Amino acid sequence: MGFSIRRNLTTLLAVAVLVAAAFAPPGAIAKATPQRKLSNTLTRRLKEVGSANGADVVDLTTGKTLFSERASTPRLPASVEKLYTTSTALLKFGPNANFLTRVYGVGSLSSNGTFTGTLYLRGGGDPTFGSAGFDRYYYGTGATMQRLVANLVRDTGIRALDGRIAGDESYFDSLRGTAATDFESSAYVEGQLSGLAYDRGFTSISESTFQSRPALYAAQQFAGALRAAKVRVPNDTPIYTADTPRDATQLTDVHSPRMSKLLKLTNAPSDNFFAEMLIKDLGARFGGAGTTAAGAVVVRAQIAHSFDIRPRLDDGSGLSYSDATSPEQIVTLLDDMADNDAFTQSLAVAGESGTLVDEMRGTYAQGRCRGKSGTLEAVSNLVGYCRARDGDVIAFAFLMNNVDPDYAHPIQDQMALALAEYDAANPTSTTPPVSTKGGGVSP
Repeated sequence: MGFSIRRNLTTLLAVAVLVAAAFAPPGAIAKATPQRKLSNTLTRRLKEVGSANGADVVDLTTGKTLFSERASTPRLPASVEKLYTTSTALLKFGPNANFLTRVYGVGSLSSNGTFTGTLYLRGGGDPTFGSAGFDRYYYGTGATMQRLVANLVRDTGIRALDGRIAGDESYFDSLRGTAATDFESSAYVEGQLSGLAYDRGFTSISESTFQSRPALYAAQQFAGALRAAKVRVPNDTPIYTADTPRDATQLTDVHSPRMSKLLKLTNAPSDNFFAEMLIKDLGARFGGAGTTAAGAVVVRAQIAHSFDIRPRLDDGSGLSYSDATSPEQIVTLLDDMADNDAFTQSLAVAGESGTLVDEMRGTYAQGRCRGKSGTLEAVSNLVGYCRARDGDVIAFAFLMNNVDPDYAHPIQDQMALALAEYDAANPTSTTPPVSTKGGGVSP
């Protein structure tokens, strides 16, 4: 379905409205139009949260701007920032791309299946790489160590190791956090950044303690998984960290879920760790270095090229208070990505999934609005799409700064509900008290 904004239509429509009004019967223009009613509702709601806010609302089906209030003023995006990271990842890598964790070898494999030499476990920036239990519990999918080892046994016939094991995280730099955390480990990042991240850098499924050395920990888990697969690995086998030599031979690999799935795991639950891993992946593949800074350069260049917008950003997740974007910029991105199913399906659904699972539940907006929330201290944002009562798809961005998020969330829900209830063709329509299941947004 095509939902591209044709902003030039807005001027033509405005002229048509003026002409119609000039020839309308006396008293006809006194009646509030659906757009006027919507504008009054949104204006009233914005006033409830002060003046450090802005909004932009565009009917993508007609190209008409339905509401705009301080739409060009930059605000803190918080996790709305993830839309820039994930759209860039989708456009650069493609929806079917994945990340590989590889095993390399320097040595030889005997006829009896003994590998003599060094096995290198080389990370490829996969945020899902970890144990089967961890991945199943948190994601329901993922690249597991057990699968990697099974692939190694299948592809090589290895039955024993006479040598060493090394963990290689050189695909990324060794900084565990972002600018917002002084590049140190932080609970806010929801994991430890590493080219060879295993179980997000945590020591257990409870996510209570960080691994002290992620690459070494992953190499140790590799040894344990080999033993569990009946590959003989002596207890005194040296295990350490090192870069994979150029002359090493790839023995096997395991791939992450496809990019379209990684976007769902990032946007719907608003996963900071996945977003920050993705921006380093972008830097590693397209920016010359697996760093947050290199990835940010790639994101800025891509969104300038694709959407002609230039927000300020220095991370992937929106944790940074140096990030800034405007409602108008967000809606521009939403417009251009509205036909991209991998992108739109990655967003949380009102009343049903992700960060919006408890928002707008039991209202007409449930299942009809899909979006991305963003929350920091004194920041509350909601952006996305709503399928209006008249069938049109509406893109919106509500950015609120200097506000209590707990106070702002219900107001944003009411604003999104007003979009779902919007009916340009019927100014007297009424709203049923509960949602219409199955009538979800399909941009």
